[in-house]
Amino acid sequence: MARKLRVAIIGTGNIGTDLMYKVERSSVLELAGMAGIDPESDGLRTARDRGHLATSDGLAALLELADGIDLAFDATSAGAHAAHAAMLAERGIRSVDLTPAKLGPAVVPAVNLGAVDEQEINLLTCGAQATIPIVAAVNALTHLSYAETVSTISSRSAGPGTRQNIDEFTASTAKGLTEIGGADAAKAIIILNPAKPPMIMRNTIYLQSDTGFEADALEAVVTDAAARVAEYVPGYRVVTTPSVNGNVATLTVEVEGAADYLPAFAGNLDIMTSAAVRVAELYAGELA
Repeated sequence: MARKLRVAIIGTGNIGTDLMYKVERSSVLELAGMAGIDPESDGLRTARDRGHLATSDGLAALLELADGIDLAFDATSAGAHAAHAAMLAERGIRSVDLTPAKLGPAVVPAVNLGAVDEQEINLLTCGAQATIPIVAAVNALTHLSYAETVSTISSRSAGPGTRQNIDEFTASTAKGLTEIGGADAAKAIIILNPAKPPMIMRNTIYLQSDTGFEADALEAVVTDAAARVAEYVPGYRVVTTPSVNGNVATLTVEVEGAADYLPAFAGNLDIMTSAAVRVAELYAGELA
């Protein structure tokens, strides 16, 4: 590479701070700075302690302070993202949206990033990131008339944003299962589990094909799809191999977080930050 891709992080909460750790570990990304609005946030303090440029005066201030930003991760809120997107677009800075704003096209790195070359992309939901790669792979094997996913996460890893947007989560995930995954129809469910100790994210996937499934071929494409996701989410794994009953197949995937800043059980959050960094690293290849 001629140089590293310079990235900014907007938002100094749990997601933004976890992104910081993942960017630091990347061989092709360089953190240009972080922007928040809470001067007392742990993320802002941690960024400064680790030697990064950080401001509590928001994105506008960071854009004045940091030079040469190529891409920005927005880990704030849907309401704030619209203003951020306009500022970034005006400066020709690509953005990866981790909020529910959905202003740009939806991307799942293991499936459709190569087909999307836009100023801004959206990462949908953790349920979408965890299940669409499997659905898309099976749909390429045999067309799916229906897909249903049940994502179960620890209630401790569901913040106010998740809790306030349950309907939006299910609608966005289901839409991704059809538009990116390829199923004719889909349904998505999320369950917040209060178990102690906290459980790791689990996703049960139900698939229906009018032509049925050949068990060995099904297992092969599921294994291959899981391996592609595990390249950037090491804690992603199939925990129950596909079982076939007539024209319905069922399997379960688990997502354990890397425990960079977030706890290991928060795989639902880790898969989002991991997907965001994967997008940036693939864009960094354009600088080679």
